[in-house]
Amino acid sequence: MAADLSGPLAGSPLETSVLESLDMLERALSLQPTGHHRFRAGNERDRFGRLFGGQLLAQAVYAAARTVESHPPHSVHAYFVQTGASDTPVDIAVDVVRDGRSMATRQVTIAQGERTLLTAMASFHTNPDEPELARPHSEVPAPEDVPLLQHWVPRAGAEFGAHAQNWIDVPPALEMRIAEPTGFLGGDQTPDPRSHWMRLPRPIADDPALHTAMLAYASDYLLLDMALRNHPHRVDYSSIAAVSLDHSLWVHRPVRFDDWHLYTQETVALAGHRALIRGTIRDLGGHTVASTSQEVLIRPTGARTSPMS
Repeated sequence: MAADLSGPLAGSPLETSVLESLDMLERALSLQPTGHHRFRAGNERDRFGRLFGGQLLAQAVYAAARTVESHPPHSVHAYFVQTGASDTPVDIAVDVVRDGRSMATRQVTIAQGERTLLTAMASFHTNPDEPELARPHSEVPAPEDVPLLQHWVPRAGAEFGAHAQNWIDVPPALEMRIAEPTGFLGGDQTPDPRSHWMRLPRPIADDPALHTAMLAYASDYLLLDMALRNHPHRVDYSSIAAVSLDHSLWVHRPVRFDDWHLYTQETVALAGHRALIRGTIRDLGGHTVASTSQEVLIRPTGARTSPMS
């Protein structure tokens, strides 16, 4: 690993901006009741020209958890229906589908005015810690030995321009470490899986549902980029229009997301304009904490982009 790419987040100029992003995400998860199982919330800073799907996932998980008394969240299955604007609050409606002795189910809709942005089903389950299927530890460098995602920005070509710099100026609310540049920072296309480390940049409240919501937020990063990295044809961000269509998250163990987690992603199918990416999230002890899957739409520029357009 090149020595000039190493370095801590703590004490760096980037740290202030990442912490500001986390402050804004926490405010977006400060849900204001507007009725029975109804909430209003703000948004993150604008980063992509539209609301980030991970924010909506986190809000869906956290709002649903506010309506369940005795069970932690264990899965969410969401569809991204339309794009949203960061300068307009979102309204979150949670409907009770089932309350059982060990499980509960909720339906969540997030909207801006008449525009439905996300619809999701969330499930809750009280689960024992054992038994557990043991897996071999991944042979990857420790997070402190891997560059920050933003350390790859200066190496991106001029054609990546402001989009690349945006990951420094308006970073995610995460410390992300990755051993190679992503596609949007000039990385190569290969058929292999890819892993990156991630955690919150500081401790947050000791609230299991909040940690799970933060994990849901983080689980939406880099999946679409993974589909482009594994694509059988030469593609780049200037020649295609790409969006996430849906997202699933299964939580297998309690989450403490201000600790390091390793997120391994791979493309499991690509046919026509759609691709499916699968992810596995493990903690430092090698325990499988969560699994993800996401379908994305990839079309040549000029084609009608998506149902979200």
